[in-house]
Amino acid sequence: MNHQLEELLNLAQAQGASHSEVYQVQSQSRPVFFEGNRLKQLENSQSTGTALRLWYQGCPGVAVAYGEIKPQILVGKAIAISQLNTPENIDLTPARTEIHPNSGQSLTVEELISIGQDAIAKIRDLYPETICSAEFDCETEATILVNSQGLHCEYTDTTLSYYLGVELVKDEDFLGIYDGEDSKNSLKCDRAIADIEQRLAWAETNTNTPAGKFPVLFTANAATLLWDTVVSALNGKRVRENSSPWSSYQDKMVASPLLTISQKPEREPYSCPFDDEGTPTKTLNLITAGQLNNFYCDRTIAKELGIPPTGNGFRPDLGSYPTPSLTNLIVEPGDSSLTQLIAQLDNGIIVDQILGGGADISGDFSVNVELGYRVSGGEVVGRIKDTAISGNVYNIIQQIVTLGNDVLWNGSCNTPSLIVEGLSVVS
Repeated sequence: MNHQLEELLNLAQAQGASHSEVYQVQSQSRPVFFEGNRLKQLENSQSTGTALRLWYQGCPGVAVAYGEIKPQILVGKAIAISQLNTPENIDLTPARTEIHPNSGQSLTVEELISIGQDAIAKIRDLYPETICSAEFDCETEATILVNSQGLHCEYTDTTLSYYLGVELVKDEDFLGIYDGEDSKNSLKCDRAIADIEQRLAWAETNTNTPAGKFPVLFTANAATLLWDTVVSALNGKRVRENSSPWSSYQDKMVASPLLTISQKPEREPYSCPFDDEGTPTKTLNLITAGQLNNFYCDRTIAKELGIPPTGNGFRPDLGSYPTPSLTNLIVEPGDSSLTQLIAQLDNGIIVDQILGGGADISGDFSVNVELGYRVSGGEVVGRIKDTAISGNVYNIIQQIVTLGNDVLWNGSCNTPSLIVEGLSVVS
């Protein structure tokens, strides 16, 4: 165990804390930035954040230090904060040692620069009038969690990531297309470059937006508009508060039989062996063929609901308490390619990028389409502008027509494209 972290636990106990926990994250990142088709900036950043959570006279207190740890000061702050809180039941993860070696491949700054220059060159070979921006990064993050019960968990991840932005200005017409991907082993931009070039080709002509209710094809880039609300409704904390529309729907149908959603924490590049409470993460079947199977919880919420912890206690930031959060949401794909999905649309639109926030827990949303296309007779006929869509997520996921096989990671959500009925389209 890290000597400083052990010292914090011992000092907290010596000063009267009955239980304590130390959570530390160390990260190193070396991003490479491109702007205006050229290399703009190199960075190299390192950070260490340490959070001490303790219980003094039954009351919880959290204190955070960045960089150097001064144990006396950190313990003193945590005890002082505990005096502002009320007593609570204490449920720390029992003793266990779980240490994982570093997973993932590292790339040098020179390699990141070369990949970025090559990607921009490929796009501009076909579309020389475009203005490209990009970010390529290699980040290593180490997480350590220890507690006074004897728990000691560690894992280290090295992640490669890239982001590509392509902008095109013609007179008063602005077009922005954005894509990217994370990986554990290599940075391959060919998929994103091909997708960007396809979207540039579709956008060469502007066309009118149909008004009314039409089928909508959400690409994998835009589909998270739906899944963010679904994730919120499956949160055990909302179930306990009775604020989820699905609080009493376990083992009942809530979506189309075409929809199956699960958590698979072992999936790379966002693999996660344990949560921020030290509970092992696990595969969790959330919705199977439209039927709601499980909610996800941290240790506290699970106890209140009378179910086992699901390994979903994560901290929004170092100074926060663990709260239910998913890792690696997997939407099971269908059999059709994006081209085949488009061919199924006689008259509809494709939504690829949206502006503004999505739906709240009610499921209602009305968002502007940042990048979208009209489909007629199974073919893309041009880009649509000044368009908005509205609907209700809970209704829409019951009206899924089909799902594609073109799965992409959008954050830690792995989703395909899909076609849904019943959305209102306005221009």
